[in-house]
Amino acid sequence: MSSALERGLRILELMVTHPTGLPVSRIAATLDMPVSGVHRQLKELARLGYVRQVRDQGDYLLSVKLSALGLSFLGRSGVADIAQPILDRLASTSAELIRLSVIDGDRLVWVAVAQGATGGLRYDPGREQGVAVHLASTAGGQAWLASMSDKEALELVRRQGLRPTEFEPGPGAPATLKALLAALNETRGKGYALTVNSYMIGMAAMAVPVQSGPGGPVVGCLSIAGPSVRLDRERVAALAPVLTEAAIELSAAAEASHFFGRLGRTDSGTPERHSAMSGKSG
Repeated sequence: MSSALERGLRILELMVTHPTGLPVSRIAATLDMPVSGVHRQLKELARLGYVRQVRDQGDYLLSVKLSALGLSFLGRSGVADIAQPILDRLASTSAELIRLSVIDGDRLVWVAVAQGATGGLRYDPGREQGVAVHLASTAGGQAWLASMSDKEALELVRRQGLRPTEFEPGPGAPATLKALLAALNETRGKGYALTVNSYMIGMAAMAVPVQSGPGGPVVGCLSIAGPSVRLDRERVAALAPVLTEAAIELSAAAEASHFFGRLGRTDSGTPERHSAMSGKSG
């Protein structure tokens, strides 16, 4: 049986994806929890200031407390100060969407973004900040998986699932583990991951790992994403060195951040052994 803390966190994680609020019954049905139990959890979360009720007997929605805590943490860690200028320059150069994700245990989480597209087709990533990246179907996820051995990559994919449960991937997403391993091998050969119609139909993305210092362990991934009609093979090839250069700049800057430095170490305090695109198949 899950603890009260686990049930409360599951409710918060669900509500993050529904900023306009949810009724108690919908939360209970989605999480397969008793309505009475969900109601008690929400009352306690409201008392602590993490959620609020729109009106009596109405929907519950998150307060700003949780987001404020996250923003405060990122601000104090130095992630925004270090990364944002680099992301902004890359967005201006590429005129596409730039995203930075960082490794958090066995997850990859989107934490920073810059939008370079000023017209035409563009994607709004606002709802993805703080969300765990689906590893198998995204360029950032594949870039990270390619930095480790096939065995380690498959273990992470096994835990998360080859197919996402939160959304329907596009036809370009790997449908089998064999297809995923082929994509990782291609990523290692090119030096960057490329997905087309995978995370989303009509979207293409390319990504490279970010290391903690030159030659250090991988601590995150940097990606460029945009409509596949604009990010064709020719343009991807032209943007690859620009993306790599930005990742190298982030890697050098990461040494100045205690946050990135912590990511580059295991729980025992020893450096992780993975470096960018150093994984081996088999």
